[in-house]
Amino acid sequence: MPRKKLSEKDKRINKEIERLKRILEDLSQDKQDIAEGLINEAAFMRVTLEDLKKDINENGAIDEMPQGDYSIMRESPSVKTYNTMIQRYNTTCKELFNLLPKEVPVEEDDGFDKFVNTR
Repeated sequence: MPRKKLSEKDKRINKEIERLKRILEDLSQDKQDIAEGLINEAAFMRVTLEDLKKDINENGAIDEMPQGDYSIMRESPSVKTYNTMIQRYNTTCKELFNLLPKEVPVEEDDGFDKFVNTR
């Protein structure tokens, strides 16, 4: 059976999935199972956000919409989608990175305790 050719966007999504999996590779297996869906969604959103940003940069944030004999200026649909998706992307990333083990700060021994205890 011939393999389906991946679109350029799918390739970029897969690359982002691999990047996120490398970042989260130290998670326990049960957390990796939880993270898998979040990773897929975060990868899709990141690539889509890049595309939306490119569209906004090329076409502007304001769109002219014809209304019969006149036209009105409105926020570009790409801007609306970008603003909504960036919030969801940030929430998804936060959920993903909250799965990582918390780093415990290591106190550097300055020798004070040893000095006090030997007196």
